[in-house]
Amino acid sequence: MSEITSEIVAAHGLNSEEYDRVLNALGREPNLVELGIFSVMWSEHCSYKSSRLHLKKLPTEAPWVICGPGENAGVIDIGDGQAAIFKMESHNHPSYIEPYQGAATGVGGILRDVFTMGARPIANMNALRFGRPDHPKMRHLVQGVVSGIGGYGNCVGVPTVGGETNFHKAYDGNILVNAMTVGVADTDKIFYCAATGTGNPIVYVGSKTGRDGIHGATMASADFDEKSDEKRPTVQVGDPFTEKLLIEACLELMATDAIVAIQDMGAAGLTSSSVEMASKGEVGIRLDMNKVPCREEGMTPYEMMLSESQERMLMVLKPGKEKMAEEIFRKWELDFAVIGEVTDTGRMQLEFDGQTVCDIPLAPLADDAPEYDRPHVLPPKPAELSDTPESDNIAGDLTRLMACPDLASRRWIWEQYDSQVGADTMQKSGGDSAVVRVHGTRKALAISTDCTPRYCYADPVEGGKQAIAETYRNISAVGALPLAVTNCLNFANPERPEIMGQFVGCLTGMGEACRALDYPIVSGNVSLYNESKATGGGSAILPTPAIGGVGLLEDYTKMVTIGFKNEGDAILVIGGERNGHLGQSLFLRELHGREEGPAPHVDLELEGKAGTLIRKFIKDEALSAVHDCADGGIAAAVAEMALSGNLGAQIGMPADHTSAAGFFFGEDQGRYIVTTKNALPIIEEAEGYGLNVVLLGQTGGAALTIRAGEAESSVSLADLREANDSFFRDWMKG
Repeated sequence: MSEITSEIVAAHGLNSEEYDRVLNALGREPNLVELGIFSVMWSEHCSYKSSRLHLKKLPTEAPWVICGPGENAGVIDIGDGQAAIFKMESHNHPSYIEPYQGAATGVGGILRDVFTMGARPIANMNALRFGRPDHPKMRHLVQGVVSGIGGYGNCVGVPTVGGETNFHKAYDGNILVNAMTVGVADTDKIFYCAATGTGNPIVYVGSKTGRDGIHGATMASADFDEKSDEKRPTVQVGDPFTEKLLIEACLELMATDAIVAIQDMGAAGLTSSSVEMASKGEVGIRLDMNKVPCREEGMTPYEMMLSESQERMLMVLKPGKEKMAEEIFRKWELDFAVIGEVTDTGRMQLEFDGQTVCDIPLAPLADDAPEYDRPHVLPPKPAELSDTPESDNIAGDLTRLMACPDLASRRWIWEQYDSQVGADTMQKSGGDSAVVRVHGTRKALAISTDCTPRYCYADPVEGGKQAIAETYRNISAVGALPLAVTNCLNFANPERPEIMGQFVGCLTGMGEACRALDYPIVSGNVSLYNESKATGGGSAILPTPAIGGVGLLEDYTKMVTIGFKNEGDAILVIGGERNGHLGQSLFLRELHGREEGPAPHVDLELEGKAGTLIRKFIKDEALSAVHDCADGGIAAAVAEMALSGNLGAQIGMPADHTSAAGFFFGEDQGRYIVTTKNALPIIEEAEGYGLNVVLLGQTGGAALTIRAGEAESSVSLADLREANDSFFRDWMKG
């Protein structure tokens, strides 16, 4: 074994204090295998050492929550003996280094987190952040990531039904690729990862272990430098066809009584899966490394334990079930090997070529991993706008805004995803939420991913509240009851107090919103050190707590969509404040080059009232179309509804509003645009709830005509669609 030097310790991402903790835990110097295991288990990616303290403050419980954070994915009750199981995770650094495989294996990993618990995956989502479109690498990164997501999801046979994609210079050197999967299981067939039963066999199933992905977890716990391309070997390589076989084999075995515990080999591979299973079961584990299926010659225990090769699972079986299990996995043409057993030692013991190559107490690896209360400083809130730009041509400014990267049609992206496989997709990309039927029932799950990083940067607390509230609105807007949240918390270097302040502030806002809306967080992922020192790259990303929300439609036939349906329907704005808030708006940034002002205020009581009323109206079939009012304000929301329904509208500003730009492009929160044939009872009931209501106008024609005081401007739907389609179409032509 190599002598452990300070340089080797540093190369494994451990500081001197952490290495002293290793020495103290072992009572001796580690060998290289043991050092590697400590390094990945104590990495930020696996141990959450900078975030655990604050994550504990989030609300995670509700009567419908079956399993909250701590397992592979969150589990909620959706009635009739069924559960929804879901989670979101990051694959940011791998996707910047090798965009196709980074994104593909991100999808594969999150699928395994869900079917590990006994669920059949029914939907994939994603949340993507890229840098400036004119950055020399960005088109290549976008093409690779989108191809990777589509290539894996399409082949594995799980529909990719929605997501979000945004652009900002802060992501030039560090893009974000967050993947989400939702599955459905029977509540009496949910599987957990805690190993039990001294002597029970530990089995390895799936693909063979290779040298790809070694130190992937450690790499994901550090920022980038100009040598990031040299880290390409740390990026895993995925095989969606094998993953499909693995899903079917696991679900077939789960239908028996053979499995005691099961865990995906994700970040840190065999190390994290075995440590988590043993530590959660408060048992020990012994592995014979000579029995690990390897696809490369001469692999060492160090490489086997740290490899992040894809499509692999670890299981604890009941004694005597090995032969039956092996027959199932061999039938599906997958590797199967008994590689060890559960012990009562509380230790991880690895043997190779007749020698003990690792003997570590499990407690320090998991429960006693470092936990830091890092210094944090909340950023000062931006000053109010000293001057507010006006618009003398609302339709013209709207056309320009609809062509910007953040509002442009994502058709180029979602047409590369198979959204219909499984035949249960009721609503896909382009609406407020994706909607997927629970097969064989009238129920459907509504799914939304959201975050507005520019708000989080300007005011982390309000930005955190808004990220939760927007998924709540998007799910309510299709008629579903929002039930629970998963998240992917993407931030820069937590050792910088201002970055840690962003993290703490966003979690504070998220927690407030979840409590107010009865919308708990049941799973998630933290991705830190998202910044780059690479030439031409930015430094820190914007704080990006991506939120994945899930809600339940009891009857999918009551679902609504955003598109205008009928000529002459009244168009109303229901809900939030009427301040014409332009601070941090897309109008200000895209048309005036200014990223200034405070983030919009989020009134959580009003959010709850508005969501409740909108769901009631939808259930009563009183509305023909509904759309959350978000980026770009009222004008952008109406434009999206018109384009979706291929039907124009005539809208106007109320006489008591003085700023046309503020009214049409302001991003006040808590608002819905709705259409109805019978406006009066809707207005009366909404006002009775204490909500603001504005009668905007009515649908009809082939243009969008906008009145602001004495001024009137108009744009045809054909011109609006051309502007909206132009960004991706022209950019990808190159």
